[in-house]
Amino acid sequence: MVRYLITALACLISLVIVRPVLTDEPTATTRVYQNQLVRIEHPKPLLADHPEFFEPIIEQAHFEAPPLVVDEGADLHVRAWRFSYNARGIIEMPNHLKASHTAVIMVHPWGIDDGQGWNTPEPAGVADFCTQEKNHLAGRHTREIVRPFINSLRDRVAFVMYSLPHSKDPIRHKLYRSFNHTPSETERREGAAELSAKLKSFRYQGEPLPTTLALSKDKPVIDYFQQFPGLDAGAKYNNAGFWDLPIPVSSDVDVDPEDVVIYDAEGYEPLKKFLQSNGVRHVLLTGYATDMCFCRTTAGYENLSKDFNVFLVGDASLATFPANTSPRFAVNAAISFAALNQLVTQVSWVKLD
Repeated sequence: MVRYLITALACLISLVIVRPVLTDEPTATTRVYQNQLVRIEHPKPLLADHPEFFEPIIEQAHFEAPPLVVDEGADLHVRAWRFSYNARGIIEMPNHLKASHTAVIMVHPWGIDDGQGWNTPEPAGVADFCTQEKNHLAGRHTREIVRPFINSLRDRVAFVMYSLPHSKDPIRHKLYRSFNHTPSETERREGAAELSAKLKSFRYQGEPLPTTLALSKDKPVIDYFQQFPGLDAGAKYNNAGFWDLPIPVSSDVDVDPEDVVIYDAEGYEPLKKFLQSNGVRHVLLTGYATDMCFCRTTAGYENLSKDFNVFLVGDASLATFPANTSPRFAVNAAISFAALNQLVTQVSWVKLD
């Protein structure tokens, strides 16, 4: 009994000392949010504007919530939604942002098979969406949806940014603006010429698929996949040095001299500091691949959503889609899962005053 009383008292003390005191009273830096959900009758499917690329999201219950982001002098209006199992449905809410406090970031617009010279190696190499046909489909998605979206916002938002793999190499240093360098027009011309020469000098030829495999009698399935996996992007099929080449921003988007390139190898902290030091509080996130790079790389939402108000532009993203000719269902699944803890919007829901 004494042990029980001591334990109970210790728990009570820990609650008093450790737990923050929650209050409904606003402070200088907080406001009281009325989390009142109103059922939306006859809700429309979400992300239904581009069914070729995105299977629309259909859920039985939708609720309207009060505005979440409300900036003084807001001129960028972003309706968004998330999914809650506890609320048992989709929650939609308006948001009112200040465009000058917003960055538009495109994750991994790799310039692969787009005419710049970085090509998928033959006969069995893989990169980006892993076949030339899928890369070309992603390029068309960029041209038709992402590029017009970015261009419509560029002159009003704080930054348009693109993230790319690796570190800032000498060629891309000349080509693209980074956190601490804006190249001159002369540098850009030199960088473009050097990029073209570098990419075209590489031998985009790897080994063919194996014609024979050594399989044991008791575990042939294990042996089969060890020798012939579903995805091998290494030197065997891509040729040594393929991933060391300077990956350019896709030619399917317009790169303005003031647009900023983020390099994955520099890590998240420099990106965070750059955005915060320039007054950015909101991020509209586009890019590839919804199920991998879009969430887990340097400029992915798993990093950014710790420090910024992030809105995933669902129809301005594509997931990888193995064993399918269309990304529709893969993107739907990836965005639906992300919506558990992220806000999702779509191109037609982002409007400027």
